[in-house]
Amino acid sequence: MNYRKFGNTGEQISALGFGCMRFPEYEKEGKMYVDLEKTDEMIARAYELGVNYFDTAPYYCNKNSEAALGHAVKNFRDKVLLTSKFPTELAKKPGDFRKQLESSLTNMGTDYIDFYHFWGIGRDEFDNIIMPQDLLKDAALAKEEGLIKHISFSFHDDPLVIKHIIDTAESYGVPMETMLCQYNILDRSNEEMLAYAHSKGLGTVAMGPVGGGRLSAPTDMVEKLTGEALPTYQLAFKFCLGNPDLNCALSGMQTIEMVEQNTALASSNSAYSKEEWEKLGEAMENLKKFNDLYCTGCKYCQPCPAGIKIPDIFNMYTYHNVYGLSDHAKKMHKDYSEKVGKFSDACLNCGMCERKCPQHLKIRDELKRVESIIGNL
Repeated sequence: MNYRKFGNTGEQISALGFGCMRFPEYEKEGKMYVDLEKTDEMIARAYELGVNYFDTAPYYCNKNSEAALGHAVKNFRDKVLLTSKFPTELAKKPGDFRKQLESSLTNMGTDYIDFYHFWGIGRDEFDNIIMPQDLLKDAALAKEEGLIKHISFSFHDDPLVIKHIIDTAESYGVPMETMLCQYNILDRSNEEMLAYAHSKGLGTVAMGPVGGGRLSAPTDMVEKLTGEALPTYQLAFKFCLGNPDLNCALSGMQTIEMVEQNTALASSNSAYSKEEWEKLGEAMENLKKFNDLYCTGCKYCQPCPAGIKIPDIFNMYTYHNVYGLSDHAKKMHKDYSEKVGKFSDACLNCGMCERKCPQHLKIRDELKRVESIIGNL
């Protein structure tokens, strides 16, 4: 297993982390349970192969993940790094942070959590819950008492909010020490802020390195990008682990085979160098540019007076035509139809979108063309 310096935390972290939200489960008398035998086996095998970072949260696996992880690592707890998370919506009154932390400690059967995250926060949660309620102070106190080792956050918002969170926490006197955010070859929106976090000494972890499973399926994308006959998921992992600002890629593994497959990748010496990683990123952008529909997703065409989510529809086509992920494009189309349901037949023919488009796309014509292709996959 390859290990990396985890920011300024003083820890060495395995390049592969074990995401504990997809443990094998079964139903009994209307309730869901984690299959502890299978989970213990997977966690033990991951540990044996060098994984030392295990990431859980209170709601994972029907609220059973924390306890299942604690059960699985009880014989080597002091040899691994465990995380859990604080759901900010539970912060209603003083003491709620401590109450939830103690609940997680009990569930996991441990005296301390190595990395305790403010869970899935954005600017709203940070500015309107964490700061007004002095939750950073609560976290600092828990750290002083040894209940947590490091203060962390996981993130879902506009990338620039990451800088706001890091800088504000630092000026408050309780700096963030590690960050978990979405990052993969299909979604590089947090790349600049990963570099910023790294420069500020935070440990950095990526969730979704294979795009939530989208990059698990075979595609011709790898050959288009590299000319190599490489499985798509391998390219995805190699890309993430090639980023010099990223310390660890999380994978939600469900079988021993997945554990062995992913640990082999994270243990390999064939990871991309910084130069190779940069070239691959450039190749990915060029692949998009040479698509016959070069929508950058800038959203200047929004809002559409008719309610058509133009970038969403064009993105379906990109997944199909550029990445070869046709099944995912089909699923996106189904979800969009159910949740939005606004297509080119709703167009008011006002032309506003075309006047605003920096790429000067003939959006009205392209919508009809793309919809006919995606709708018939």
